[in-house]
Amino acid sequence: MNSVTPPVNTDGRRGRWDGHREQRRAELTAAAIEAIRQHGPEIGMEAIAAHAGVSKPVLYRYFADKSELWLAVGQQAGAMVLEAMVPAVAAVREERAAIAAAIDVYLAHIEGDLNLYRFVVHQPDITRGRDVVADVMETVASGLARIFGDRLRAHGLDSGAALPWAYGVVGYVQSVGDWWLRQQQPISREALGEYLTTFLWGGVAGISRAADTPGGLAAQQEGWATT
Repeated sequence: MNSVTPPVNTDGRRGRWDGHREQRRAELTAAAIEAIRQHGPEIGMEAIAAHAGVSKPVLYRYFADKSELWLAVGQQAGAMVLEAMVPAVAAVREERAAIAAAIDVYLAHIEGDLNLYRFVVHQPDITRGRDVVADVMETVASGLARIFGDRLRAHGLDSGAALPWAYGVVGYVQSVGDWWLRQQQPISREALGEYLTTFLWGGVAGISRAADTPGGLAAQQEGWATT
């Protein structure tokens, strides 16, 4: 009788390797962020590898090119913004204060981490298979939408406004914040935050008022059209 050798189960070994690879990528991404902060947004792969304590070929073993590293750094940058923003927004009760908190966290983050912001947002020589800036905005907006949705439901309002509200806040503030940095911060962060909060709060307050109008927002818009 022929003996049959049972197949070798490599799933566990492959899983361990995948886990190791992801951990190593995370470590190298963190090292890249440190290097960008220290040496500026124009840093090259060789300098990033040296800062991480690896050779350039080793760095390329985990990131095929600078575009792939840029994507990983951008995703981590978005996660850091969200990590700071969620507790700040959750800590305040009044809705206008929630918007003000989200805006201030974002502006403080980009002001305090300028090299990282410029590396992620202003990279003219990167081949963009994916738009990392859009990925970052989506990460932040999705997290903010969950908070806004909870707040709307707590007030008995339709949470359908949460997602466009969050994307509106993030897109508006990102665009104005980018202008603010490019112009060398012509006004204080506090003043800019107050302007943005005032502009954005008008729309939110309108949704709240519409909830008290028979027929909701559509009826209120119809009323505006006839006046």
